[in-house]
Amino acid sequence: MQNSEQKPPLAGTGERDLPTVPLSALQHYAFCPRQCALIHNEQAWAENFLTAQGRVLHERVDGGEPETRKGVRFERSVHLSAERLGLTGIADMVERDLRTGSLKPVEYKRGRPKPTAMDEIQLCAQALCLEEMTGQTIDEGALWYMQTRHRVPVIFSDGLRAETLNAIRQVRELLDSGTTPLPEYGKHCKACSLIEICQPKLLEKDKSVGYVEGLFGE
Repeated sequence: MQNSEQKPPLAGTGERDLPTVPLSALQHYAFCPRQCALIHNEQAWAENFLTAQGRVLHERVDGGEPETRKGVRFERSVHLSAERLGLTGIADMVERDLRTGSLKPVEYKRGRPKPTAMDEIQLCAQALCLEEMTGQTIDEGALWYMQTRHRVPVIFSDGLRAETLNAIRQVRELLDSGTTPLPEYGKHCKACSLIEICQPKLLEKDKSVGYVEGLFGE
């Protein structure tokens, strides 16, 4: 629908009408840019025990009915879309305080809290979507981890917001390029369900591509 009022540029990009980035791609990228490209550029997927556990957990959470307890409305499997940010995806749960109307995204994870901010970035991106959809400021959310059965509050600070916007830019550049980065083998590879497709040890040792490029490159 056309609007006479000019829309502001996409937050963090300076552009308009960019292809949408799936929220899930942000966590895939934070885990490994090559994994992100394999899944979202090459449409590759494989499941292992860890991903199966995560899938079952999300099916259990997302499949539940909305409910109200102690003045809080719990909405499950909430579809999110942010045109200005170019994001789309699903939040496991959004809690709404019936007294204040404030919203809080909650993401469920199979494992335990991670040393990096990959989970916090995905959750913050959900909050940014909710802010664009509702016009209200989302101050905090929460991560629930199955292994520890513990809920971790997450404050959407200016630093986390900036880190999230930067991650969105990086993921968009990767998806727009259509390329897949070369592997960098590390400890995280052992937990990746795509390790047989990726072959990080094999490809990392294969120097023939670089050798040929060196011979014929400018």
